[in-house]
Amino acid sequence: MSTRSLTRIIPSIPVSDGAGVKLRRSLGQSQGLRLDPFLMLDEFASDNPDDYIAGFPPHPHRGFETVTYMLAGDFEHEDHLGHKGHLRGGGAQWMTAGRGIIHSEMPLQESGRLHGFQFWINLPAKEKMKPAAYRDIQPEEIPEVTIDGGSVKVVAGRLETADGRTADGPIQGLSTAPLFLDVRLEAGARFTQSVADGHSAFLYPYSGSLHVGAGDGRTLPNRQAGVLSDGDSIEVQAGEDGGHFLLLAARPIGEPVVQYGPFVMNTREEIEQALADYRDGRLTA
Repeated sequence: MSTRSLTRIIPSIPVSDGAGVKLRRSLGQSQGLRLDPFLMLDEFASDNPDDYIAGFPPHPHRGFETVTYMLAGDFEHEDHLGHKGHLRGGGAQWMTAGRGIIHSEMPLQESGRLHGFQFWINLPAKEKMKPAAYRDIQPEEIPEVTIDGGSVKVVAGRLETADGRTADGPIQGLSTAPLFLDVRLEAGARFTQSVADGHSAFLYPYSGSLHVGAGDGRTLPNRQAGVLSDGDSIEVQAGEDGGHFLLLAARPIGEPVVQYGPFVMNTREEIEQALADYRDGRLTA
């Protein structure tokens, strides 16, 4: 087996999105800071309602998928297709914008802790104009597996533990074959996971730190995305304060990416068509 190493660190930076929600963005803060097929990763974490209460009022998307995963707090999703979902701590939503969707994500709380993540994952050209879809994933649908020195939640793909156990997340069968794990390790604990050769992969510690790679590895501080080399396995060890992190991997698409705000297509002409469709009310038709 070839263990992946840490090749690049992308520190998250403060940004504001939606109607003024305060976030930290790592992947996607510029066009050069993407990892095919991942377009963006945002973390929102605050006890101050002024940082999140305005939420994300109705807005459009076309050409990719958005995934929101909550650690704490409550959001409500609504879209033009009539979907309505309650996104609560420990749950997730997987939305395929496809040819077009108009949706909102608004907090269902006026105070307290709100902590979660949203990442965007691209669609291949042949799938960009497929019908929009939405999946509301409740916390009890996400397997949680106890491992030596910690636990793992499996949102997408398959967990393969060091002692030979497996667990499948609720999201399966997508063309990019995503793997999405939320791993929580005690201080000094180790974690290994197989990842398909050729798939893009990165780590995002949201608490504590990690040593990434075989042996002592290279240190990855919290709130920084760690892009990994190719290989068929990932090995990490939690730092002295433990390590809670997201592991994301997927099959690269290898196609041109042209993005204009909430639209992600393959050519400038397709972006112009998306803008015209939105302006003229045809985006979701």
